[in-house]
Amino acid sequence: MEIILYASIALIAISFFILVIYIARTLTVLQETIRRLTATIDHLDKEVQSITTETAQLLKKANALADDVQKKVEGLNSLVHAVSDVSSTVQSFNHSLQQFSSSVTKKVDAYQEKVVKVMQWGNAFMEIWEKWKERKQKKTKEAIFDGKK
Repeated sequence: MEIILYASIALIAISFFILVIYIARTLTVLQETIRRLTATIDHLDKEVQSITTETAQLLKKANALADDVQKKVEGLNSLVHAVSDVSSTVQSFNHSLQQFSSSVTKKVDAYQEKVVKVMQWGNAFMEIWEKWKERKQKKTKEAIFDGKK
């Protein structure tokens, strides 16, 4: 029975030794996996820092661009207001011009007969004036012609 006891102890010792070898191998593989995981995490940390820096720069540029756009929109708003004011002024001028035209048309209609008479008198005066000028030129030419003889 002693042999069975020694054999059992030897078998337990050998099993324990094999278990320790497998645990050592597993720990070695686990250690290598953890080392690679640590290297990957360090690499990711550097990449995240790089991305964070680029994101901060991009955010600054986006803010500057938004400020620039806001300033240009404000300038455009003042231009739109100016155009609106010009439009109001043109509409007001157009309305005034229409009123003036309407007033002139009414007055012309009211004084149409007098205007016709004035036009006739003006035409008659222009004809008299033209005849007088022709006679004056004719007398001047006759005086020059008589003076040469």
